[in-house]
Order: sequence, then C-alpha cells, then structure tokens
Amino acid sequence: MNGSWTSFGGDLHLDLTERRAAGAGLRAALEDALREAVQDGRLAPGTRLPSSRALGEDLGIARNTVVEAYGQLAAEGWLSSRQGSGTTVARRAVPVRGARSAPAGGRPRSVRHDLMSGRPDLSLFPRTAWLAAARRALATAPHDAFGYGSPLGRIELREALTGYLARVRGVRTDPDHLLVCGGFQQGLGLLCAALKERGARSLGVEAYGLPPQHAVVRAAGLATVPLPLDCEGALVDRLDAGPAAVLLTPAHQYPTGAPLSADRRAAAVRWAREQDRYVIEDDYDGEFRYDRQPLGAMQALDPERVVYAGTAAKSLAPGLRLAWLALPDALVEPVARLKALADMMSPVLDQLTLAELITSGTYDRHVRRCRLHYRRRRDRLVAALAEHAPRVEVTGIAAGLHAVLQLPPGATPEAELLARAQAAGLALSGLASHRADPTTPGAPGAPGAEGAEEKAGPALVIGYASPPEHAFPAALEALCRVLRDA
Repeated sequence: MNGSWTSFGGDLHLDLTERRAAGAGLRAALEDALREAVQDGRLAPGTRLPSSRALGEDLGIARNTVVEAYGQLAAEGWLSSRQGSGTTVARRAVPVRGARSAPAGGRPRSVRHDLMSGRPDLSLFPRTAWLAAARRALATAPHDAFGYGSPLGRIELREALTGYLARVRGVRTDPDHLLVCGGFQQGLGLLCAALKERGARSLGVEAYGLPPQHAVVRAAGLATVPLPLDCEGALVDRLDAGPAAVLLTPAHQYPTGAPLSADRRAAAVRWAREQDRYVIEDDYDGEFRYDRQPLGAMQALDPERVVYAGTAAKSLAPGLRLAWLALPDALVEPVARLKALADMMSPVLDQLTLAELITSGTYDRHVRRCRLHYRRRRDRLVAALAEHAPRVEVTGIAAGLHAVLQLPPGATPEAELLARAQAAGLALSGLASHRADPTTPGAPGAPGAEGAEEKAGPALVIGYASPPEHAFPAALEALCRVLRDA
C-alpha cells in the first residue's frame, strides 16, 4: 500500500501504516481508521464518504477491500448506505472526546439573557456598509498592500485615524506615531513588554477595572498598584516613583462611570513628566456620551507622556480585533518591534475597510446611530428600574454602554443576587469582581457622592447594550424580577 491518508471533502488523516505494522490486515486497518474517525468526531454525522472506487484509488488499495470495510461499519451502525445515495456517517449520538466548558469570556449555554458589560449590540454591526467599503478598498488597494508591511499598520488607516481622532477626540498625533494592534489587550501587552525592557516592575491601575487587563499586566511580569477611586475618578495623588506608568480610563471610568476631573488629569500628566513615567489612556467608549459635553482625550495635554488607546470594539465589534495606540516618540520603536515579533502586523483588508469607512463619513454616521440607540436603551433601563426596583440607584450613565446599580443598605448580598440571576438565566457581573486587588474590601463611592473612597453596598454592573433589540425587553424584565426583592 502506498498511501496513508485521503481527503473526505476536507482533509482527513487515516493512518493505516501503523495498524498494518501492528499486525492488522488491510481491511481491518481501514475499518479501525474509519471507526476511530467517526468516534472522535473528525467524521461528523451525515458526512458523505467517497465512493469505494475513489477511496480505493486514493489509498492505493482494491475497491473490494473498501466495499467490505464500508459494509462491516454499516452493520455496526457507524455508517449508513443507501442505493443511489452513497455512504454517509450514521446519525447517532457520538461522545465528543475532551468536551470542555465555555472558555473565559464565552457565553454559558444556560444564559438566556445577556447583560454582561463591555459588549456592544452586535446586531448593529453595519454589514452592508462594511461589505461595500471592503469592496471599494479591495478594488483600489495597491498590490503591495497584501504583502508584509509595517508593524505600525497600513498607512491608509493611520492617516484616516489621525484626522478622525483629532476631530472627534482631540488627539494630537500623526501617522508615524500610530500603531494598529489586535485589540486593546494586545496593545496593553505590547506596552507592558516595552516598559519591562526599560526596567519597569509595576504598573498603576484603577482600583476597579477590567480583570482581563489586570491579567495582561501581570502576565507581562509587572505588579499592579491599585489607585483608590471616588466621584472624580482615580486618586492620582497616590502615585509615587514606583510604577513605570499608570493605566486610566479618564473619559468614563470602568466600571463606576466617573470621569477623571480636570485637576487630576493635570496632576497625572505632571507626575509622568516629573518622574519620567507614562500615562496609558484607555478611551474604550469615548464616542458614546449622552447627558454631558464630550470630554476630549487626556493625551492632548502631553503627547510625549500620554499613550492614547482607542478601539473599534464598542463602535463596531470586538471580533474585528482592531485597536490603535498613539505613541510618544520614545515608545514607537520598541512597541513596533514587539508587535512585529508578536504577529508581524494586523490583518490588511480589515484595516483598509475601516479606513474607507472613516474617510467616506460612513463611520461617523454609524456611531451617531449607535449613540441614539444606546441612549434609548439606557433610558428604558432607568425607567424600568424606577418602576420595579425604586430603591436601586442607577449611576455612571452619562456616557458609555453600561450602568452600575447601587443597592441600598441592608440589601441582599451581591453574591446571592448573582446566584439568583444565574438561576434565572441572566448573565451580569458584580462590582466586586472588577477589583484590581480582590483582597481589598469595599467599593468606591457612587459618582456624585461626597468624599473619597466611600464604601457602598453591593452593586451590579449592567451592560444594557449587549442584547440585540428583540431580546432587550425580556432581559430587562428578568433583571427587574431579580431586583424586585433585593
């Protein structure tokens, strides 16, 4: 026999050589290989197999040997043969080896209502506009666009972003200082690695934030130094010479929703200048504001001390894995070098498509539509809670895609409420799960509260943007049921 594999529509490895070496006959070796392919799921139920003649030719064996193997497996119930329909894998329950629970960040199968924060309404993704932009970008792209290019990203997108960020967020940068990366988490990892090369040992973070970001910092070998929060954002006056940089969400603190005050913005930049340090500005949802004037990017205060990080994860979709860093001059080379080592460069066609969306004005129109949609969602959430759970205080809602529900003193413990929600098929998170240091008790004061580091009762973080429009009423009703007796 001169073959050990064949293609079943897609490639499927059939190792007959090893079985023959173990003493199995040719027919038995083929039966064992096919049986194993069905058992371990490589051949799914309903898969049409090659004809006995085609498989025999692929494997270099007699057609009759294949006919006999097919017949035996059909008798055992693994295959199904019908006159004129060929041979298919039988539709039967086959245990999948190594089945695992949903990965981190995935949606458990028991979830019926998704109110997890940090996600946009994916049904709003502008499929038609994206497809049209992709066609235009593909038709006009130079041939060399599809080769290996700069780790900074395609020049078309960097030029488009330079103008857009200046106009919409007040960012001061140019294409040579912009780097396109695979989501903010990759960008943060690259920054941490670059700082580690310069001798960094720790990074300042807000006391409450996004746990995966804290994990990225620690995976890079840096310790996290939590900064307390109050109604004006992070207490940046607690910074000292220890951290090499501080990660802040100035426009809309995640998750509490408090904007960083002007005095503290200036203080953070002053600290970075005096200590030769950096501020990393995570502008994760800066385009979505409702009841206040937009806050410009903190980066404009000092582009050589503030790294601006933006993303398309909220405005378009996280699955695009498109984000960008506006880098100080001293960080361009090390971060670009590390990006090249990580994955050479971000996908070209998606970059060209986003550039086309921005330059054509389609992106602006899409963001405005989404802003109106999410504001209406927020208003429905506030109205429903006022009617059905009036003791709950809704905070952090002047901007963004989520709200914090502060529960009254003596309310049901946060963990118990989360268990109730899970039992009702409702996915949401508690404020406690966002602590940078899980051992630190207490929660920050609600925006608008007096004083610093005030403790609040249990609180829930609600992503009112997450469900598609048709599913939002049921998710809201389920939330109100859980909170009614809190």
